[in-house]
Formats: sequence, structure tokens, C-alpha cells
Amino acid sequence: MIRFLARTVLMLLANAVGLLIAALLLPGFTVNLIGFLTSVVFFTTVELLFEPFIMKMAIRYLPAIRGGIALVTTFVGLLLTSMFTAGVEISGVTTWVLAPLIIWVSVLLAGIVLPLMLFKNILREGVNARSTTKEQKLL
Repeated sequence: MIRFLARTVLMLLANAVGLLIAALLLPGFTVNLIGFLTSVVFFTTVELLFEPFIMKMAIRYLPAIRGGIALVTTFVGLLLTSMFTAGVEISGVTTWVLAPLIIWVSVLLAGIVLPLMLFKNILREGVNARSTTKEQKLL
């Protein structure tokens, strides 16, 4: 349960970063500050719910796209988020093509960096506890 909560928090933060970077880089990608939090929560929920379904469909019908599941899931999440929330507006074919890619890369990088930043103390305590335990066993 703790892993699921940690994963969800990391996804929320990473998706927020991804949406903001897409808004900064793409002129047709607009983020409304008032609806931003709602959009991030909605987008993350869609990704959490649709990822297993899209993976299952890909394995069954299109095994060649298994590597692109995250991009497909990001696109579906953006599509539904722009349709059902007021926090994200996307216009233009180029923006629709580039936004999932930019968000995917941003989320990938944030998924590497954020755990190191957020859980650094926990990881350090775990390493210290293991080294203390090894020292006690040697004595």
C-alpha cells in the first residue's frame, strides 16, 4: 500500500512537471492555473486506470507497440483531460503530436530525479541501518 501511495505521489508530481514543461514549450498548449490541480489529478487518474487496459490491448492485438504504451497512455490522458477539465487546452496538430512526447520525456526524467530528491533521507536511513546491523553481526 505504501508503494502504491508513493508511486501515486510521484506520478502526480511528475505529471505536474510534464504538463508545465509542455505549456512552456508549446504555444498551442495552455494550462489554466485555476484548473491545473484538477487537471493533474484527472490526468494522473486516467493514466493509472488506462495503462493496464492499453497494455493488455497492445499485447493482444498490437504487440509491436508495447514499447510505446506510455506514449499512448499519455495521449489518451491528455485527450480525456482536455475534454473533461478546464485546466488544459490543446490546439493544433503539431501540439497534439509533440505534447505527449514532451510530457512523456519530462515524466520519465522526473521519475528518475524526484525519488532521489524526495526519498533521499529514507534511502540514507536504510543504508545506515543496514551498515549498523552488519557491524553488530561482526561484533
